[in-house]
Order: sequence, then C-alpha cells, then structure tokens
Amino acid sequence: MNGIFLGFLTGVIWLLLALLGFISEFFGLIGLGGVLGNILNILVALIGFLAFVYFGLRLFKKALH
Repeated sequence: MNGIFLGFLTGVIWLLLALLGFISEFFGLIGLGGVLGNILNILVALIGFLAFVYFGLRLFKKALH
C-alpha cells in the first residue's frame, strides 16, 4: 500500500513541477533551454501524469476493497 501511495504522490509532484515551470527553469539553468528543454518538460509532465493516473487507479481500487 505504501508503494502505491508513494507512486501516486511522486506522479503528482512531478506533474505540478512541470506545470508550474520549475522543470523548464531547471533545464534552462543547466543550459538545455529552447526546444530541447520544452521537449524534456513535456516528457516529464507526461510521465508524471501517467504515474498519477496509474497509481491513482490502483490506490482507488485498493481503497474500495
């Protein structure tokens, strides 16, 4: 149960960091700004969203039982 919740929480945090622009600023800070930074930001947001949905569904199923 702890692993499912931590996966859900990690997905939420990565999604929020990507949507609020912290990931873009970090990539700009290390010199990966521009198109590559935007692509990496989208990938981080997508992975965070998928983790949020996957672990959220597993957490919901576990809470139902």
